[in-house]
Amino acid sequence: MPSNRHWVGTWAAAPAPAEGVVGFNNHTLRLNPRISLGGDRLRVRLSNAYGTRPLIIGAAQVALRDKGPAIVAGSGRTVRFGGSDSAVIAAGAVLFSDPIELSVPPLADLAVSLHLPGEVPASFAITGRYARQTSYISPPGNFVAEGVMPVGNLSDQWFFLCGVDVLASSETGGVVALGDSLTDGNISTIDAYCRWPDQLARRLVARGGRPIGVANNGLGGNRILHDIRGDSGLRRFDRDVLAQPGVTHAIVMLGTNDLRNRWARPEEEVTAEQMIAGLQQMTVRARSAGIKLIGVTLTPFGNETFMANAWNPTRERHRVAVNDWIRDGGAFDGVADFDAALRDPEIPTQMRAVDDCGDGLHPSDSGYCRMGDAIDLALFD
Repeated sequence: MPSNRHWVGTWAAAPAPAEGVVGFNNHTLRLNPRISLGGDRLRVRLSNAYGTRPLIIGAAQVALRDKGPAIVAGSGRTVRFGGSDSAVIAAGAVLFSDPIELSVPPLADLAVSLHLPGEVPASFAITGRYARQTSYISPPGNFVAEGVMPVGNLSDQWFFLCGVDVLASSETGGVVALGDSLTDGNISTIDAYCRWPDQLARRLVARGGRPIGVANNGLGGNRILHDIRGDSGLRRFDRDVLAQPGVTHAIVMLGTNDLRNRWARPEEEVTAEQMIAGLQQMTVRARSAGIKLIGVTLTPFGNETFMANAWNPTRERHRVAVNDWIRDGGAFDGVADFDAALRDPEIPTQMRAVDDCGDGLHPSDSGYCRMGDAIDLALFD
């Protein structure tokens, strides 16, 4: 690899246990990530983080997506692993592909096709997470090289694919978004790319100047301190932030689910002090790795209907205290004030109606984009 180039994450999905009853048997998956940075050489990363046994990849391809399950003619490239067309991913492990020669522009849609030749039952503990994008599952067979893959089923989960990297110039940076469903874009319109990291990526491309990749490692339900559907923010910080290729910056928006305690576990009821201690640890670990960490204030949920009794005055006091510390505590290398961007000035415990998807917790498509607009791009200079 040339000394003046390095690998930078252009897209990511945080590994987690896949939801629902999911199983495969001689199926081909076609997943369609939208990258941030472009380039002429890329690689993909596959994860078996939550698998209980080795995962066999029979064949894989990456291409430019046309529409639906179709690829742009002539853009398909075989994905190899250590020179082989197939691979085995050990339980709990990640697999990096060999470099792939394919010219891709910024904000391009890719089609990553994976053939799973053997049975992968639900008891395998499949790695994936919801995507707010449509993925395609074939009838039985290897269809990775098909221009238009036959479709047997649809899914809105990312299965096994956890990252795409591009070989970029040495000055290119990378930002990782670490968060919960408000970063993952829950309730946003499927296939509309309205998550706030999507908006940040669009703004960085439009700005020009120093190239910056954007990797969305949001994970629905995630908390700072306690596990649920995958690891807590503190537990996954090394994997999902520090280990991301080319990362120079990270943006953390975690704490809403710590406060809501939607699983009603008394031993997991948290205080502002506990949340601040957890976030403080993230700042220390980021700085030790030479990564600038940007803190994000927690948005209001005082009229939430997504879950009954999630909000109460005590939890609101803790939210305000955490936000005050993020803004004024000096622990972070920068701050993005999502609370100020979305809250109703007349009722500051709630989002403005126009920015609310209707459940009092998750933003609307325009609300998510407003969050992406609230980040000062000078933080990445």
